[in-house]
Parts: sequence; structure tokens; C-alpha cells
Amino acid sequence: MSGIVDVIIDDREPAKFYELFKDAGAKSVRVERLPVGDFIVNQRWVIERKTIADLCISLVDGRLFKQAVNMLKSAGHPVIILEGNSRDFARCNVSREAVQGALITLSVFFNIPVLRALDSEELVRLIEYTVIQEGRFQKSAIHRYGYRPKRRKARQIFLLQGLPGIGRGRAEKLLEVFGSVEEVITADEEELAEVDGIGKTTAKRIRNILS
Repeated sequence: MSGIVDVIIDDREPAKFYELFKDAGAKSVRVERLPVGDFIVNQRWVIERKTIADLCISLVDGRLFKQAVNMLKSAGHPVIILEGNSRDFARCNVSREAVQGALITLSVFFNIPVLRALDSEELVRLIEYTVIQEGRFQKSAIHRYGYRPKRRKARQIFLLQGLPGIGRGRAEKLLEVFGSVEEVITADEEELAEVDGIGKTTAKRIRNILS
């Protein structure tokens, strides 16, 4: 089982992705216009697909970092996947230093993972592996290392994003409703489910891990 349950594909993406996700075992695949990202997976992952050519163009016209900001504002966890090979980089009319600088900015300072895929088939497999690894990660007692925000509210949001099914948008909503991290983790399943964007499934997953 791939772990991919639900996929929304942006209607500007190639039609082949519908079948690729179906072949990967997705139970529900639908196509619609997305305000951010190219794929929304399991209502949790916001995936931005970029060919190498599109990366270079969006870097030149300033679109790349605006997209990154919008991804961070979304309710899901953002991931950027670059599709292409080294020959595509060679044909890109942007310096290697500029591309490297952009990738460093996205991954280190925006804290958005940047993955590489040779083609569309491998891109879908990467998404599948990400979902599988998420399940394994949540079953273990692995601590999150790396970035730690300094401001109190940012730290609270960061802590809540460690809960299953909780991206930045949902973390902010939980904090708005309950007022503190302590109130969130002591809330019962029914109280959590009543929060806009959480629902019964995510509420149950949160209580399961906290209990």
C-alpha cells in the first residue's frame, strides 16, 4: 500500500499525472484549480513540481520566492520537487551559482525541502515514499532537529506542527482557538474535531499520539 489516499492535481498539470497517481495506489484523484502548489496529497502535503526550465524562468522573473511564501502560508507541509537531469541544467540560461543560491534559500532559509526527480514517474514515486516515511516517522520517537524559531508564538506554532496532520495553517488555527499549546494537547477529541480544518480523522490521530 502506497499510503497515498487522496490527491488533488492542479488542472494546469499534464493529464498523465492522473493515471500515474492512480497507478501509485491513490484511492481518490481529482483535478481542479489549486491556489497554491501543483499537488495536494492526503490534505497534508503541498507539492510544487518544477521542471528545471521552469525553475530557471521563475528565478529570473521573481516568481520562485513568491510561490515559496504562498506555500508557507498554506495549511499543508510544502515540498518542492525538481524534475529533470543535469543536461536540463546545462541548457538553463541561468548561472550555476544563481541556481545553487536559490536552492539554498528555499531549503535552508525558507525551510522547504527540495527533492530531485529525473522524470514524472519518479516524481510520483518520491511523493509515495514521502507519505510512507511519514507513517514510519510518526510511529517512532524521533526528535526533530534543526531550525528552532525564537519568538514565542512562532515556537508554539512550530511545536504544534509536530502533531500528525498539522501544517502551519492548522497550527495557527489551533492556537487561535485554544490560546496555548497546553490547551491544545489537553483538549479532547471532540473539541479538536470542532476546529475548522481539523475534523474527526485528524483529531483522532492527534489524540492517539498524545495519549
